[in-house]
Amino acid sequence: MKMDHVSRWFEEAGIPGRDAYELPSSPKRFKDGAHYRMELTGLEGPRVLEALIDEKNKRGVPVHRLISIVQGGTLFDRQELRDFAQMAAAEKMEVIAVPGPRLGWDTGRQAATEEGMRCGMNLRGSDELRKVIADMIRMYEEGIRGFMIVDEGLMWLIKTMQEQGNFPKDIAIKLSVWASISSPAGARLVEDLGVSSFNTPSDITLPQMAAIRKTISIPMDFYIYTSLTFGGMNRFYDGAEIARCCAPVYYKIEPGVALSAGGGASLYQPWTGDDEHITMIRKKVKYAEIIRELVAANDPDLILSEQGAADLCVPQV
Repeated sequence: MKMDHVSRWFEEAGIPGRDAYELPSSPKRFKDGAHYRMELTGLEGPRVLEALIDEKNKRGVPVHRLISIVQGGTLFDRQELRDFAQMAAAEKMEVIAVPGPRLGWDTGRQAATEEGMRCGMNLRGSDELRKVIADMIRMYEEGIRGFMIVDEGLMWLIKTMQEQGNFPKDIAIKLSVWASISSPAGARLVEDLGVSSFNTPSDITLPQMAAIRKTISIPMDFYIYTSLTFGGMNRFYDGAEIARCCAPVYYKIEPGVALSAGGGASLYQPWTGDDEHITMIRKKVKYAEIIRELVAANDPDLILSEQGAADLCVPQV
């Protein structure tokens, strides 16, 4: 079988027949005309958000999207959720909250094993789906308008419920890196499911990313710096090329020991205090400033969104 024949079939299906080794410039942009935005993680409550606001204002660097309460919304009371939403709304920042409980709380233990973890983080059964939907509604009631999920089946259910009038439509849904969308076909699938954006893995190549961008219109979220458990990649110096080839793109900054599935080493456990998150969030804002500097130095034509872009799903309070 000639590979060129397979490539031709891909093209007929609307998928690039090869990775984009020519690294074409993306003609797509955010609605404000920008190529890239900043997405910071680890906003585990109002005190941490207060530190982020202070640091970004000191450095004069915009922060557009907050990956927040990654421990799961279940572990935050309504006043905490309300205060968080009000602070983010005042700064015109999009909040992407993580509903819980989710796989880590399930009684099944396959996901806790070294090999079982590789089988995906999909929710099991209708009861687990029901809990996550209920938690999303609880956070929505306190003003949150963005959520991060990992399960494509859950995304299909949300889209169907929206069409039926049983779930709010004025929200952003981000698909987590744990879904590991790594190809143009996977990207097309989740765009068709209705996600607002999705994370590619941090070790994906530029030609692979550029091929994905040819296929879809929604923003891509890219780990420009990620935790040790995810490889510890730092791709600051790729920032300009990624923005040029993959716009519109969010740069996600999440260094640390482990992400939410990292067990006791994870930053996103209820026993990790605010002070540790505050120290890290100030560093992440500094890294956003450095990324902006390096992008501007290597390609001054690339545009970073201003603070408070009009198309962000900021909390409604």
